[in-house]
Amino acid sequence: MPDEVFDELKRHFDTRQIVDLTATIALENMRARFNRALQIESDSFCQLPAHHPALASEASR
Repeated sequence: MPDEVFDELKRHFDTRQIVDLTATIALENMRARFNRALQIESDSFCQLPAHHPALASEASR
């Protein structure tokens, strides 16, 4: 991440919050990759719009 982005982040969050935010983002990224690799479907908590790129890539499988 560029220093400018991190500097802007530090304007809004303290160090502990940045660590928590980073860990949460990393966890969600891991979950998404894990679920996709194992073809685990959504429980429909968040429906993607019909034109979302992720749906286009699923259609081509």
